[in-house]
Amino acid sequence: MTPATFLDMAVDIALIMVVLSLAIAFVRLARGPGLADRVVALDMMTVTLIAVCGVTAIRSGELALLDVALVLALVGFLATVALARYAEKRDAQQEDRSNG
Repeated sequence: MTPATFLDMAVDIALIMVVLSLAIAFVRLARGPGLADRVVALDMMTVTLIAVCGVTAIRSGELALLDVALVLALVGFLATVALARYAEKRDAQQEDRSNG
């Protein structure tokens, strides 16, 4: 087995596993049950999409996909921070309502 053939096989296996991970994260996003579970699932989907971009960049040799992965990582980070702040404020409001 030549190194190029081994690399192609490894990239194909990695792409299959990453897509499977994306599907599992989507199921968690859809089913919940809580907001925290959905936020974590969305963050996992973002990281998985970054991995898809990286593996596809290796497979195709297109370096522009790495720029897409970088932008997606920055947007995913900001989205996670925003959702965490929203969840924190929502919990604080619910606590205020229950206390009186």
